[in-house]
Amino acid sequence: MGRIRPEPVKLVRWAVLISALVPLAAQESVIRVNVRLVRLLVTVKDAKGGLVGTLNKNNFSVYDNGAKQEIAVFEHHTDQPLSIAVLFDTSASVGIALKYEVESATRFLHAVLREGNPDDQVSLYSFNWEVRAQTGFTRRTERLERALHTMRAEGGTSLYDAIYLASQDMERREGRHVIIVVTDGGDTTSYKDFHAALDAAQRADAVIYPILVMPIKNDAGRNIGGENALTTLSNGTGGMVFTPNLGPGLDEAFDDILRALRTQYLLGFYPKDVPLTKNRLHQLRVSPDRQGLRVITRSGYYGDSEEPPRRR
Repeated sequence: MGRIRPEPVKLVRWAVLISALVPLAAQESVIRVNVRLVRLLVTVKDAKGGLVGTLNKNNFSVYDNGAKQEIAVFEHHTDQPLSIAVLFDTSASVGIALKYEVESATRFLHAVLREGNPDDQVSLYSFNWEVRAQTGFTRRTERLERALHTMRAEGGTSLYDAIYLASQDMERREGRHVIIVVTDGGDTTSYKDFHAALDAAQRADAVIYPILVMPIKNDAGRNIGGENALTTLSNGTGGMVFTPNLGPGLDEAFDDILRALRTQYLLGFYPKDVPLTKNRLHQLRVSPDRQGLRVITRSGYYGDSEEPPRRR
């Protein structure tokens, strides 16, 4: 199977950019009202790193390009269906680590599909010099296990291509979108670059959780650039980076992701009176009303932009 190019899906996606415009004022920074609901998946941690799942709507403040917004939708421990894409690095450098990754992922997939929303589904991808969709989205654990055990390590690392294509596949699916990337380093063979991968994930409202398996801990043998890229991808989409050792550490990373998914809040707002810029990427900030809490959510979304001056 060659490099995949997903077919268009005939469903309406959450992130469709349809907006209602109010009259524009003759000013440098345009203010616009947008009827599109912007959804944020939010994880909250305390000062010790523990998950906090007891907050309510009044404990959050949301800002879009610096303008405070009214929270129109709030779900505590949201149970909206999950679409989880698990991306496995199968490049030559993975080697024996792949066996342990497959074993831990198998336990994780069983846990995901055993509990939670009955509409939760998982898809598997592998990436080396090419990206392969091993399965579509499914709840059939035997199909997922069979695909996991057929993967072999060889070739380069097309990490950005894998994120780009997985994001496109889940863009039009309803509910929550999650991408888990299991890898040992950075990209080497992608056609798409870092910015295209991040752009695709943000357009799909996908949260990226990299699991960075590092058999080499000393700086001389590490891919620092790749690690920084994964951290930025995670921060930009509201995820978290995990750096486990092989064995129990991998299980703990998958368990932590599952706990985070089960304690997520869903916040939604309709952008109003938002200062616009020429860049269509809106900057988001969510603040808790208590000291010592850390909110983890995506840093932005694609919406309206400032229109260029009209010619007289």
